[in-house]
Amino acid sequence: MNTAADTSDDVLMLAWAAGDAGAFEVLYSRHRGPLYRFLLRQLRDSALADEFFQDVWQRVIGARQGWKPDAQFNTWLFRIAHNRLNDYWRGLKHRPATPEDGDERAARVPDPTTPERELSEFEQRRRLQRAIEELPEEQREVVLLRLEQELSLEEIGAITGVGRETVKSRLRYAMDKLRARLTE
Repeated sequence: MNTAADTSDDVLMLAWAAGDAGAFEVLYSRHRGPLYRFLLRQLRDSALADEFFQDVWQRVIGARQGWKPDAQFNTWLFRIAHNRLNDYWRGLKHRPATPEDGDERAARVPDPTTPERELSEFEQRRRLQRAIEELPEEQREVVLLRLEQELSLEEIGAITGVGRETVKSRLRYAMDKLRARLTE
């Protein structure tokens, strides 16, 4: 079975139910981060989130043979987590109060997908693109070959027809200009 990153969750789930352990590995790696962050935000307790995370995956493992692609795998996975959380809250008879240090805890939890972070990263990338566009052509060329194509100085020299030291010099001047432009 081809478990490439572009394989749909439904195909992976069916393959896993048929015995392809590699399909499970792809599903797990694809969904573990979002599922764990969801549980951690809901429970506000990393030890409890760890326990629920394991429990949800155990339930997925237990239900794999009877799984039907009636809903997307992602929807099914988060429905299991939602139901597990509801059982927990019902058992407590109430949702626990937010801990006094809840804001501090939430700030410490890394969340690479917040809209603010994405906007900030987009703005930084756009500023870098503009700064690169403003470089002289020879410097822009070596920067793009080095950063985007990850070529060595020797390879860039062979492409541009100049020596290694010239490439190194152009790259150094370009990087100095970029640093100055991005710290304005």
